[in-house]
Amino acid sequence: MRAIRLILLLTLAGWSAAASAAVEIAFYSKDMASSFPHAYVRLSGIDDATGKPVDVNYGFTPVSLSPGILFGPVRGMLESAGAQYIARSDRHFALKLTDQQYRRVVAVIDKWRNAPQPSYRLNGRNCIDFVADVAKALGLQAPVIPRLMKKPRSYLDQIARLNASLIAGWDAHFAARTAQPVASLPAIAH
Repeated sequence: MRAIRLILLLTLAGWSAAASAAVEIAFYSKDMASSFPHAYVRLSGIDDATGKPVDVNYGFTPVSLSPGILFGPVRGMLESAGAQYIARSDRHFALKLTDQQYRRVVAVIDKWRNAPQPSYRLNGRNCIDFVADVAKALGLQAPVIPRLMKKPRSYLDQIARLNASLIAGWDAHFAARTAQPVASLPAIAH
């Protein structure tokens, strides 16, 4: 009986360690960022394969602010925010990622980073479209809602409502899906 308890404890400890070492993605918005609202995602946690921390964030924005964004496509880029910016932003929801989900998020980030220029369109390919694309890669409902596509906080609040039951049960499902530690991935280049 002691042997069975020991095996059970070791098994549970292994599952718990794998789940706790996972990378988490959080969806953020900031009202009236540097003169306009913004939406972005943050990846944080520990890469269990390397033991190295992961703490990166990405939002899609025009390379430079000019009246040109009102008239058509302009050059776009992924940009990372500093700690103070993140602290002053609204965190809407967060999800632990499996290795496969993490790879899908990295693929979306790379797709947006390497998009042909001009790639930013205020009315169709902006920061909200970026976070929606990331959410869809994770299996979340993230439809285009025209009245909210320039309102990051309202849009992410709506995505949280649309996916409330999935988000609420995510961690329990994550623990069941995670049998392996998060694999080592190369750092995401800026």
